[in-house]
Parts: sequence; C-alpha cells; structure tokens
Amino acid sequence: MSFIDKALEKAKALHKKEDKRVISSRPEKVPADTPSVQAAIPTEREVIPPEISYTVTRTVAVDPEVMRRNRLMVGGGEVEPAVAEGYKLLRTHILQRTKAEGRNTLIITGPQQGEGKTLTAINLAISISQEMDLTVLLVDADLRSPSIHRYFGIRTGEGLVDHLTAGVPISELLIHPEGFDKLVILPGGRPSRQAAELINSPLMADLVQELKHYYPNRYVLFDLPPLLTFADALAFAPSVDGVVVVVEAGKTSREDIERCQEMLKQFNLLGFVLNKLEILQQGYYYYPPRNERALTKKPRLSLFK
Repeated sequence: MSFIDKALEKAKALHKKEDKRVISSRPEKVPADTPSVQAAIPTEREVIPPEISYTVTRTVAVDPEVMRRNRLMVGGGEVEPAVAEGYKLLRTHILQRTKAEGRNTLIITGPQQGEGKTLTAINLAISISQEMDLTVLLVDADLRSPSIHRYFGIRTGEGLVDHLTAGVPISELLIHPEGFDKLVILPGGRPSRQAAELINSPLMADLVQELKHYYPNRYVLFDLPPLLTFADALAFAPSVDGVVVVVEAGKTSREDIERCQEMLKQFNLLGFVLNKLEILQQGYYYYPPRNERALTKKPRLSLFK
C-alpha cells in the first residue's frame, strides 16, 4: 500500500469518528480596550453566544459576491453542506490537538503554490470563530503576495509589513470583516522582497508572543508562503505552537509530502489537510488521478498525519 493510500485509509477512519464536542458556556474574558462582550444567559435548551461590538478594531464592509466566488463560508447555504461539514471536522481535529494545552498559534502552509492553503486558512478561521468560547485572528503572513483581503472583497492599504518596517501600531492595522462576529484580520499590506527576513525578525517573534498571551481564548492563524518554495514558513515555525500543511489530492506528490515531514520533524506538525478529496455516494474516499481532476465537483477535507 502506497504512502498516499495509507493516508487516505487513516483519513477515512478519522472521518467516521463521531464528533463529540463540549461547548463551554463561560463568557470570554476580554480586556477593556478590546471588543466588548455582553454576558450570555444560557437557557435549558441552548447557549446563546456572546455579542461582540468592536470599539477599537475597524469594521469594514465585505463583498458577498466576491466571497461566494472565492468559496468562503459565508452562511446562508452558499457553501455546499458537505464542504462546510469538512471544515467543521477539520476544526474539531485541530481543537482536539491544541486547545487543552493552550496551543493557539498555528501556521497554515502548503508544499507548493496553488494547493489551497489560503482558502483553507480563511475557512478554518471562520469555522473556529463559530465556536462558542473562541475568537480568531487571521494573519496574512504571506508577505510576498498578501491576498486574504481579496478573498473578502476588501480594499486595504497598510498591514503587517508596515508594522515590521515602520512601526505602525497593530491596533491601527486590524480589521473586522462585517458579518463575521468573532473574526479579526491582520492584512499583509504591500508585497515585500524582504519577506523571509521580516517574518524571522525579533519584532515578529515578540508580536507572536504578545498575540498568544494577550487573548487567551483566541486562536491566531498565520497564512505563510509554500514550505518547499520559500524559507518563510520554516523560519517562522519555531515561533508558533503548530503547523498545518495543506496538500491537494491528485496534485501533491508523495515526495513533496515526505519532504515536508522531514523539514518539520523537529516542530509540532499537527497534520496534513488533504484538500479536494472526493467521497463517492457509496461512502468511501476517492483519490482522483490527474486526468479526472476537472470532473470533481465536491471538494472535501480530511486531516491526517
């Protein structure tokens, strides 16, 4: 049995496990100068999520049509239920491997360009933000080609690059996409030719620690450039609690997966997200060959290690 076959078998077994999540009804503790939270009053049948009003972070309008075209989880049935469930399953696996130990800073990357890392990072961030007791900060750390804002149809100027090069305060750079109550984005800003140096700088390491400890109930997700193409993700890995690698069924090679494993063996590799994985009506996993990829219509996600 090949490496990929074994991975798919493991993904199949994980997919069949019942998702048993324990939802906390405790309101999140938030500093006074951050988004204010009104305490929720649980009833016998449900727990009402806290309402957040942003008093410092800028709330910006998003473009629903752009988000739909870019396959973002925007609610209202725009995303196919099977895809939404795939992200919920991915969220569950991530939280099970990190939450109890307070590991809340994660890199999302991929072996090569075009394997779905940025879309996975965004939809995973949206999915985690829907948890009752968690908020999410999504950081566009792909400073060579920042793109997260474009997925939402947001126009942005300054970003992380401006904090690292010109000292612009983070509080002036954060944006809250309208309609996503517990999600905040730190855009990348203008593309930089010194991306690896900026990501590996002491200032960036200090920022990660500040973000990690300032919001104990917040996950911080960093979208980084491809692992096998640029040095950024590997250089940044020691600064975070875990790494998630997005690979594409029918495209990512076994050799690339093995290279990523070898490169990240001394870090906390949480697993590989197998993107665009097909599950046929009979219920088993399908790994389409390259010449059939154009026929697939229902992308699924599965985490394996």
